[in-house]
Amino acid sequence: MSLTALFAGHMNTASAEEKPALGRTVLLENKVELPSKNINARTIRVTFPPASKTPEHTHEGPGPRYVTKGRLKVTEGGKTHIYSAGDVFWESGELMSVENAGKVPAEVIIFEMVPTE
Repeated sequence: MSLTALFAGHMNTASAEEKPALGRTVLLENKVELPSKNINARTIRVTFPPASKTPEHTHEGPGPRYVTKGRLKVTEGGKTHIYSAGDVFWESGELMSVENAGKVPAEVIIFEMVPTE
């Protein structure tokens, strides 16, 4: 038996065409009753410097929020939660405030669904 044949019989080779499978994870799911059939969907990035805090406010539309950096203290509807990078939460549109709960900048991506006239 040749040396090449000996090694070839014991090697596990991967085809260049084989690719790892894609991973898919639902991070948040929420059924929504839309107030209008015409909706303006927006994606907004908000950056919070250290020690920053918003006044109480509301947004025009509910939707998921994805924290990409840092830690945020979110008070909405009288309840307070801390969210960190990688967390997703649902904002209902109730009166709320957001505070950077860390010592580095924080960032959130807002997906908002606003009825159009």
